[in-house]
Amino acid sequence: MLDLHRCLNSLKGSVDWAQLRLVSEKTTWRTVRDEKPYLNDISFDHGLMVEVLVNGHFGYAGTSDLTEDGIKRAFSHATTMARSASAFKVHDFSLAQRPTAKGKYNSPVTRPIDSLSAKEISDIFIDSTRAMKISDKIVSRVASAMIIETEFFAISTSGSDVHQKFSIVSTDFNTTASDNGDIQMRSDNGGLARCHQVGAEIFDRASILERSKKIAEESLELLAADNCPSETLDLLIAPDQMTLQVHESIGHPLEYDRILGDERNYAGWSFVKPTDFGNLQYGSKLMNVTFDPTVPDAMASYAFDDAGMPATKEYLIKDGLLVRGLGSLESQARLSLPGVANSRSASWNRAPIDRMANINLEPGTSKLEDMISSVERGVFMLANKSWSIDDYRNKFQFGCEYAKLIENGKITKTLKNPNYRGTTVKFWNSLKAVSANRETFGSPFCGKGEPNQVIRVGHTTPYCLFSNMEVFGA
Repeated sequence: MLDLHRCLNSLKGSVDWAQLRLVSEKTTWRTVRDEKPYLNDISFDHGLMVEVLVNGHFGYAGTSDLTEDGIKRAFSHATTMARSASAFKVHDFSLAQRPTAKGKYNSPVTRPIDSLSAKEISDIFIDSTRAMKISDKIVSRVASAMIIETEFFAISTSGSDVHQKFSIVSTDFNTTASDNGDIQMRSDNGGLARCHQVGAEIFDRASILERSKKIAEESLELLAADNCPSETLDLLIAPDQMTLQVHESIGHPLEYDRILGDERNYAGWSFVKPTDFGNLQYGSKLMNVTFDPTVPDAMASYAFDDAGMPATKEYLIKDGLLVRGLGSLESQARLSLPGVANSRSASWNRAPIDRMANINLEPGTSKLEDMISSVERGVFMLANKSWSIDDYRNKFQFGCEYAKLIENGKITKTLKNPNYRGTTVKFWNSLKAVSANRETFGSPFCGKGEPNQVIRVGHTTPYCLFSNMEVFGA
C-alpha cells in the first residue's frame, strides 16, 4: 500500500506548500431491459494529484504512476508549471487559501453495497421491468443503477490529513409507451435523479415494484392525455423538477468562477455581478436557499472541500435577498466576498474549481393540498424531460414528463408535453407558496471546466407555486 506520508516527506524542491490527493473509485452499472440483463459493468479509477504553491501561484500534476518515482516526476512537473505561470498570475495566493484540515467522513450507510450480489440486484430489476409490463403499448421497460464507491486521502506539508469515503447510488426506472405515432416516456422522478449517499438498503424490492407499476400506468395516461395548454397561469412544480430549476437558475449563476469570467469559453458567464451580493432581490421573501454539504444522505455531502475548507451550511439567499455566492477560498480572495467550501475536483486528474454541492431550497409552511386548492387555473408539472438556458443563466425553458391541470382548486386531468419558460429573477420573484415537506434528488452528471469535469450534485427541494408563468405544449 502506498505510504502517502513517506512520499510527501521525500519530495524535494523550493515550494511554499504541497499536497498529495489520492483518489480511488469503483463504478458499477447494473441495467435490465425488458426483463433481460442488459449491462453489468465495473470500472476502476486510481490516481494521485500533486498540488504545490510557488511564488503565490498554484500548480498541479496528476499521475496514475503511484511509485515514488512517478510521484516525484509529478511533483517536479507541478512545481515547474507553478513557477512558470506565476509570472502571469491574476492573484497572489498564500497559505490562507489552503487551511490545515484534519478529519474523516463516511457516507451514512445502513447496509454495505457489497452485501447485495449482482444477481440479487438483477433479480429485483427483472421483477421491476416485469411489473411495468401492463400493456402492449409499453414498448420499452428499463431498470438501472449506477453505484459509485470512492475513497479519498489528502495530506499536506502544513499538516492536513483528511480521509473521506463515499457510497453513492443513482437509480433509474423508466417506461416508453407508443400508440398511433405518439411516444411518451415516464421515469422515476427523471433520469438518474434519485441520487443518494446510501448503501444496499436503497434496493428495497417492495418500493421499487410499486414505483415501477406507477410509472407504467402514467406513461399510458400520457398517451391518452391532452396537450399542455399554451397560456399564462399558475405553475406548481414538484421537487423532482425543482431540482433542475434550482441547479440551473441558482447553482450555476452563483458560482464565482462564472462571475469572474473563468468559465466564459465553455460553461458560460452569469447575469449576477459582484455588486449584487447584499443588494439583489433574487426572489420573493418566501425564497431561502442554502449551500449545505452536511445533509446526511444527499449526493454531495462531505466534511472538507479539496482546499481543506470545512463544509458548513451557509445561506446563499435569505428571504429572497442574495447574500453569498459559491466561491472557493481562491475566488473569495479574488472577489473580496464571502463564499463556501466548494473547491471540488471530479477526480485525481483534475484541479479543483468552484462547483456547487448540495444547493437546497429551504421548506416553507404550506401544505400541498392547500397550494392546489388556492389555484383557480394552473398546471402541476413533475420530472424533468428537457432543459435549455442561456450562457448567462438568465433566460430558460424547461420541459417535463408529466403534468396535471388544476381548475378551481382541483386537479382535473393529466396533460402531456408540458413546458414552461421564464427569466431567472422574474421567475423567482413570482414564487407565492412553498411546501413544508421536501424531497432529495440530484444529478451524477454536472459538467463544467476545461478540461471537462463531470461531478455529482444534490438538491433538496419542496413543492413550489409560481404565479403568471408562461406554459406551453408541444
